[in-house]
Amino acid sequence: MTDGIVWLAAPQSTAFGGYHVVLARGLSPDELADRLAPAVSGYVKHHAVAAGDHTADSLMQLMDDTYGDPYGGIGLRLGRAGHWTYSVAYGDWPGGFDGLAPVSRDGADVCLLEYEEENGKPVPPQFAYFRDGRLLSACNLHLDASWGYQGAEGEPARAARLQELLTAAGLPDPERDEREVHRTALSVIEKTFGLSLPKAAIVDGSLPTVLLEPA
Repeated sequence: MTDGIVWLAAPQSTAFGGYHVVLARGLSPDELADRLAPAVSGYVKHHAVAAGDHTADSLMQLMDDTYGDPYGGIGLRLGRAGHWTYSVAYGDWPGGFDGLAPVSRDGADVCLLEYEEENGKPVPPQFAYFRDGRLLSACNLHLDASWGYQGAEGEPARAARLQELLTAAGLPDPERDEREVHRTALSVIEKTFGLSLPKAAIVDGSLPTVLLEPA
């Protein structure tokens, strides 16, 4: 039995502000961190600097000590779950990354799960699946027409299959509670792509950590 990913829909599931999780197949934790660092937005190239093992709270304290503000930089806690390597971001990650297609170069599978929970717009949760530099499938998990929802996107056959599974789960449904829609969409993605994250390790445990710092 695995933890799956549906638990991410809970309020502040990984930290205040929402979640930014990247799962990769075919990359070690160090390789994933080294590929995510150049994806940090802006004109300054970043690299991953090892920072030891940290809980979520101790990482936020480390960033406060390092940058004078726990949201003054981006930290990643890293681990493995079955065939997948995962990265959980903390600090100033909302809007902090460019597209992740390059992270999947050379045949890697890369999934993004992201929710800016405290964004006042509000921004819906997002899912995207990349392989070898290409977007295979993606959707917003609120399936909210006000955000330009046009169904699943990506390669036509894969997008159509994901849309079919979301439809079979009764989505989109504007009458349903938004958090329940979020949970249902995550459940479809979990089963479709075989994704799982170890809740106890991420919420309460200590994990290898890097800071993404200007080179």
